[in-house]
Amino acid sequence: MSTLPTAGLAGDAQSLAGLRTRANADPKTAVREVAKQFEALFMQELMKSMRAATLSSGMLDNEGSKLGTDLLDKQFATQMTGLPGGLSGAIERQLQRQMGLTPGPTASPMAAPLQSERAVRIPDRSAADFVQQHTQAAQAAERATGIPAAFMIGQAAHESGWGRREIRNADGTPSHNLFGIKAGADWKGPVAETVTTEYVDGRAVKTVARFRAYASHAESFADYARLMKNSPRYQQVLAQSQDAGSFASGLQRAGYATDPAYADKLTRVINTTLRLQRAAT
Repeated sequence: MSTLPTAGLAGDAQSLAGLRTRANADPKTAVREVAKQFEALFMQELMKSMRAATLSSGMLDNEGSKLGTDLLDKQFATQMTGLPGGLSGAIERQLQRQMGLTPGPTASPMAAPLQSERAVRIPDRSAADFVQQHTQAAQAAERATGIPAAFMIGQAAHESGWGRREIRNADGTPSHNLFGIKAGADWKGPVAETVTTEYVDGRAVKTVARFRAYASHAESFADYARLMKNSPRYQQVLAQSQDAGSFASGLQRAGYATDPAYADKLTRVINTTLRLQRAAT
């Protein structure tokens, strides 16, 4: 029999504090416990409503019998909680996606086309690690450009697949290029050549392109900040970076990427970054 403390979620400050401690140490386990508690509370209310609809108060009813009935309902609710295919599983999966703890499409404030939803995936746990790893470099870039650090971390996450699709040099070492900045004729530093996808007349085309290579991820953020600040084509982006949607749309209009759905995808990844930052505080 489960020993889940069904009243612990809302009515016991000590249990809530313990849950917060477990969330820091093992977020997935804490999410699973929260989901089970919500399901147990829901089942209790459901059984209470069913009793109220089918039973009427009699002469033998008293405070003791009501307490016994309430305890019996809690026991039944606990036994039915956490079963395969139950409500707690759905709650757990949704909470994990919102916290970036499991792969899955990122929810956005506004509905987006299904094709675009499928294009944005969050890797297990490494999403939160990615945000933490690059926060300091992004904050330095924010001071130089005025672009919120979370927006730049989100763009780096989108361009590099949360660090899993980082552009690599010919020998397999990382180029540390998190923003997909190409090496034009004016670039005098190291270069990494790789196959990339460009969109021509709406069609995805594979091509080999030359990208800038750096000694560190911090250099990548610093170079991105210089590009945004010094290139005339991105001046409107700097002026309209007050929210994720405007920032992403400005980048697409400026020609940062050829993907016609770039702004939509980037907005959702930035929103995910913001949620991960809030969860970490």
